[in-house]
Order: sequence, then structure tokens, then C-alpha cells
Amino acid sequence: MVMTSSDLAKRIGYGATFLLGVPILLLLWARLSAAMTPLPAIGSPLVGWAVAVAGAALLVAGVVGLIRHGHGLPMNAFPPPRFVREGIFHWLRNPIYLGFGLVVLGAALATRSPSGLWLVTPATWLAMAALVFGYERHDLRRRFGSDSPTPARFSVPRPDEGTPNPVQRLATLVWVFGPWLLAYFAVQGLGRPPDAISTQLPGEGRWPVWPWMELPYLSAYLLVPLAVLAARSNRALSSLAVSGLVGTVVVTLCWLVVPVVASHRPFAPNGWLASLLAAEQSHSAGVAAFPAFHVLWPMLAARAASAGRGRLARAAIWAMAALIIASSVGTGHHTVVEAAAGLALYWPLRDLDRTWALIRRATERFANSWREWRVGPLRFISHGWYAGAAAGVGVLVAGSTAGAGHERAVAWVGAWILLGAAAYAQALEGSPRLLRPFGWYGGLLGGLVGVLSSPVVGGAIMPVMAAFALAAPWIQVLGRLRCLVQGCCHGDVAPPAAGIRYRHPRSRVAGLANLAGVPIYPTPLYSIAGNLVIAVALIRLRTLVAPDSLLVGVYFLLSGCARFVEESYRGEPQTPMVLGLRVYQWFAVALVLAGIGCAMLPMAPSRAGIHAPSGALLGWAVAMFLVFAAAMGLDFPGSDRRFARLASAD
Repeated sequence: MVMTSSDLAKRIGYGATFLLGVPILLLLWARLSAAMTPLPAIGSPLVGWAVAVAGAALLVAGVVGLIRHGHGLPMNAFPPPRFVREGIFHWLRNPIYLGFGLVVLGAALATRSPSGLWLVTPATWLAMAALVFGYERHDLRRRFGSDSPTPARFSVPRPDEGTPNPVQRLATLVWVFGPWLLAYFAVQGLGRPPDAISTQLPGEGRWPVWPWMELPYLSAYLLVPLAVLAARSNRALSSLAVSGLVGTVVVTLCWLVVPVVASHRPFAPNGWLASLLAAEQSHSAGVAAFPAFHVLWPMLAARAASAGRGRLARAAIWAMAALIIASSVGTGHHTVVEAAAGLALYWPLRDLDRTWALIRRATERFANSWREWRVGPLRFISHGWYAGAAAGVGVLVAGSTAGAGHERAVAWVGAWILLGAAAYAQALEGSPRLLRPFGWYGGLLGGLVGVLSSPVVGGAIMPVMAAFALAAPWIQVLGRLRCLVQGCCHGDVAPPAAGIRYRHPRSRVAGLANLAGVPIYPTPLYSIAGNLVIAVALIRLRTLVAPDSLLVGVYFLLSGCARFVEESYRGEPQTPMVLGLRVYQWFAVALVLAGIGCAMLPMAPSRAGIHAPSGALLGWAVAMFLVFAAAMGLDFPGSDRRFARLASAD
């Protein structure tokens, strides 16, 4: 095939975007956001440039591998025609992204840039992960079929009854405990939060400390890695790896958003064990305590190591795990509450397949809870309550964070959100079969118009925008409950173990997509999970008095990345495709870029905390509840006029 000059120009432009545009954007972002990142400066030129050089070597090896074995360049828009599992790709699945992530991290460490380390680096990693899970994996499966899931050699084993080989055991150690160590030391590097709290129960501070328990406590650092070597089956090792990675994500989020610090009980450092205990406590900032990973890791490790062994061996392994857990409280490293949180987290993590099955079945029951009531020509559909709740809660959160005097401005923005959602979806998706759709991005654009015009009703632009950034995740969490029942924003066809089935004939899944009874991905559930994470992260930033522009930027960044991945599993037939992506994925990309832009703005005034709602705000919240519930739940099933119906009629 002969390449035209137009094709060549497109490839040059694409390459320049990532070779020059992205690095320049990240450098500008780190520099312009420095004033908004009053966090510790960590690193050194020697360590930083060593990490960056290692990353650059991986990146170059990946590019060379695609050119040599794939007969193409690393361009998603113009991908290599051949699937590559040679060279560096024989060992690693994504060496280019891994390498670039290390380059960004290394540069931040080498220059001791707080904004580069704590803002640009994690955002870059998150964006790369979104690209991999939201596009590349789907694209590889589409183009190469069964070849694409082939794991690289340095990978966690698949969950089967085979025996792990040494490379898979080493890979598990690296890919599971590497992220945990990185998260642990990053949280330690952030230091003690200014609003730190203790979880000690009344009287717990007077409990005795048993220095001899320092030995079983320290043995966890040996027992947990040994479980990787002792696991007898790929299934046991894979379960440990996946549970450990999910646990690392959940616990790290708790470490970051719950300002708990360890409160060590006093003791006399007499003897070498007591001195060892005192030395370990002195080298910790007291953070990374809740939930206690010293409780979670031994239990996950004991489950993996004991699988397939005799009764006596299983009893010995679990007895050792129990002793380690007891030592976490006996030494005073952790409180009872911190240990109990680790125990509670173990139960959903121990068998993620079972946990997901329970969540999936509950989601399916909820998705099929459609109810409707008719009075004359009017019909009210049960999912309207969730839309009303989303609006009411959104107004309460936004008004309580914007502060007194912004009640009318918050209601003004809420009205614009409804108008934007209706107008946008009507233009993009409206049809004789879909008379009254609503679109989230239309609501976002309408909300932006409302925020920018809010001074006419007494609002201040940046505080109101930051308030709605805090409210938006909660609005979407409740709004997605409506999506689940209505069947909008639904997923594509899924394997039975991953999907939910719709049965109600008025659901969009049945009426528009003709997928009644077919397993589909529960994408509204994915959105709920992502927005809950975003919501708690933003609340934490608010309590730390983060600048308003940073709050808005972080919301756009996190929301854009989450939406990009979610959209890749969506399956509405009416959603347009543009240049290989769903149109909403392009909107998500624009949202990420907007987030970077907001995070570069000069510091805007910030307000701490969330204030008690005023009577006026409560009144506006009730009014918005009723308006949104009617707009998204009340219709005229006998009419074919535009905006008349929300769903089909008999």
C-alpha cells in the first residue's frame, strides 16, 4: 500500500503531538501549578535521573520492538499491522507506557518538583491507564482476536490449576508488592496531615505493650513474600495478586482521604526487642495506618499459601497469620479499630469473583425494578425519583460548599444543567423512538453557562464552579441509579459472568438496543464506583483548603479518565463513532485537557469545609428535586410529540 502525502502528514502530526506536545504540556503544567502544590519536595538528581534513564531505555526498547517486529510505529491512530510478542514485548505487555511513566517520575524526583511528583506524575499514570483500558485493549482484541490476550512472560499467571513457574512468581512479587511499596512510601513522604485524628478506643492508650511481639510483627515482611513462593497453583497465586492489587488501591485511597495517624502506646525501651520496636516506630510518620495492611496482607498470604495443603499445614499457616495480626495491636503499631478495618476488608477481597457475583446480582435486581403509575394522560416512572434525588442532593452539596449568599446562584446553575442536558441530548440523540433524552455532557455545558452567568444572580464564578465540582460526583452517583432502571447509558454485550440482564420491555436496553435477556456490561455501576472515588477525593481536598481552581481541575481530570474507560464498555446503538472512538470518549479527552488547564490557573480563593445548609438552600433543594423528578420521570405516554415521552407506551 502506497502512503499518500496526506497520510504522511497525519502520522507526522500525531507523532509530534506525543513526542513534543505532551512533554511540553507536562513541563508547563508542573511549572505553572507549583504555587498550588504546597507539598514536600522529595528526591535527588542521582535517584531521579537513574529512574528516568531506566524508563527511557524501556520506552526506546518498546518503540524499536514495534518497528522491528510489528512493522509500524507506536501510534494508536495508525497502529502496527502485526501483533508483537517479541523483544521487550516478550517480557512486558506495555513497556512504552511503563517507560514513559518512569521518565515522568524520574524527572520529578531529579528536580525535586512537588507539583511534578504529587500532581503531574499520578495524573499522567492515570491517563495512560485510561488509554490502555479504555481503548488499546479493546482495539487489540478487535484486530488480533485470541492473540491479544496472550500474556507477556513477566506476568501474573492466569487462574488455572497449573503450577507457577519461577518467572511468574517473581513477576507477582514485582507487580503486586511494587505498587504497594510505592503507595506506602508516597503516603509516608506526604507526612502527617494537619487535621490528624487517632482511632484509639477509650482506655486503649493505657493497654500494655509486649515488646516480644515485635518478632512476629516483623515476620510479616518475610511471610507475605514467601506465600508467593509457596503457592501451589496458578489459581492461588493469581487470586493473591488480584486481591492484593485491589486491596492496595482501596487501602491507599483510605490512607489519603481518612486523616488517621497511629497513636503508639508508651512503653519502656528495655531490652533489644523493645529497642527494635522503638526504632521501627521512630522511622514512621504514623500515617498509612487505617486500614492496617499488617492485618490484610497476612490473611491474603495465608489463604494463598495454605491452598492445596494438608490440614496440619493449613492450621500452622493460619496460626502464624493470627499471631501477626495480634502482634499489630500487641506492639501498639495499630489500634483495634485499624486492625478491625483490615479484617473487614479481607472478606470482600478474599474471593473477588464471589464478591463481584453478589454485586452483579444485586445490580441486576435493581436494574429490573421499573415501576410506573398512570393518572389520565400522565405517567410517572419510578426512575424519576433518582433524578430528583440527584438534583436535590447536588443543590445541597453545592450550596453548602459555596457558602451563604450563593443559594440563588446554585439554583440558577441547576436550571441551566437541566436545560443543557435536554437540549444537547435532543440534538445528538433525539428521534421518534427517543423523544425526551437527557445527556450528562449537555448538563455539564449547561452548568458551565450557568456558572459563567451566575454573577447576574449574586454568584461568584470560581467559588460556584468549585462547589459544583464537589457536587457533580454525587449528582452522577444518584443519577446513574436512574440510568440503571431506565436502561440508558447501558453497556455492550458481555460474558455472562460480567454482565447483567434486562427484562422490562420499556427499558432502553430492550426497546432501542433489542438486548432484552442478553448479558451486558453494567456501565452505570462502573460510573457509580468511579464517581464515589472522585467524590471522596474532592472532599478531602476541600478539607485541606485546596484552591478552587485546583478542585475544578482535579474533578475534570478524574472524571475525564473515568468516563473514557466507562465509555469503552458502552453499547447504545445511537451513540456516534468519531475517528475510532465513541463521541463521548472525545468529550472525556477534552475534559482531561480542561482539567490540566484549570490546574495551571493562578490560585483562586478557597473555602474550607462544608457549611450547614440555610433554609433558603433547603427550599431550593426541594424545588429542584420536584422539577428534575418531573422532567425525568413524568411523561405523556399517549403522545408522539417531541419531549412528550420518556419511554414507549403500550
